[in-house]
Amino acid sequence: MNRAIDVKAELTQSLKYLHLPTVRQCYEEVAQQAERESLSYERYLHELIQRECEERQENRITKMLRESQLPLEKSLAAFDTKRLPSKAARQMRSLLDGGFLARTENVLVFGNPGGGKTHMLQAISQELVRQGHRMLFTSCEMLVQQLLAAKRDLKLSRQIQRYARYEGIIIDDLGYIRQTREEMEVVFTLLAERYERGSVLLTSNLPFSKWEGIFKDPMTTAAAIDRLVHHSVIVELNIPSYRLEQARNNGQALGKEPADQPDPDEPASGSGLRPAPPAGPSGTLVNVVEN
Repeated sequence: MNRAIDVKAELTQSLKYLHLPTVRQCYEEVAQQAERESLSYERYLHELIQRECEERQENRITKMLRESQLPLEKSLAAFDTKRLPSKAARQMRSLLDGGFLARTENVLVFGNPGGGKTHMLQAISQELVRQGHRMLFTSCEMLVQQLLAAKRDLKLSRQIQRYARYEGIIIDDLGYIRQTREEMEVVFTLLAERYERGSVLLTSNLPFSKWEGIFKDPMTTAAAIDRLVHHSVIVELNIPSYRLEQARNNGQALGKEPADQPDPDEPASGSGLRPAPPAGPSGTLVNVVEN
């Protein structure tokens, strides 16, 4: 009996040393199962290792989701795909396989405020993380502040290198807040560094024809658009605001119809949201191929 106790203690200690916590927790339970079902030694070992691998994969995904800064409530299950135009729905389904990340393609989503642009990319990105891809979500404003701080500390290259760890970076609301020329220069630096090296997924209320107001300079604007659209999937969500629809439905449930008002959370985008073909460095039009 003492020898059996010693074996158990030594085995537990060895499993700690080998960093096999799941095996340590369940080897006795699986041994009892193996005895009941007359499993071979190989089947017993296979079951233990399988449980360890599954637990490690779950822990890895949990860590990657935390690092991604994606809001978990904005999942694919919570996204109303029925509201999508048929073409956008097809594009969304094709993006879920993650192939665009391997091809370092960008995903550019345009549309009216409240149309679901951000939720769409968050839902897709969550699924990609669960497949093992490293993603990062950030607002354009937060990204600008991080890059400016790194530039001030003479660490801009190091910060951009940190972003290179992620297969895809989601930049939300490009052009939502008016940035200075210096602020958008650091964003352009990031876009240039990721060109054909990593995917950029972004949302914007502004069509390409209005991007000069974002980057403040015609040549910088043309260069930014050129890099983004060269390998890209462009999704258009010209659909009514989901939040306004909810407010209208809630009003009807209460027996009253709310008046149509602009979305309080986002600026009006104006008419003609379909992105115009971007101007190239010489002023010529660049052909955009949608995959």
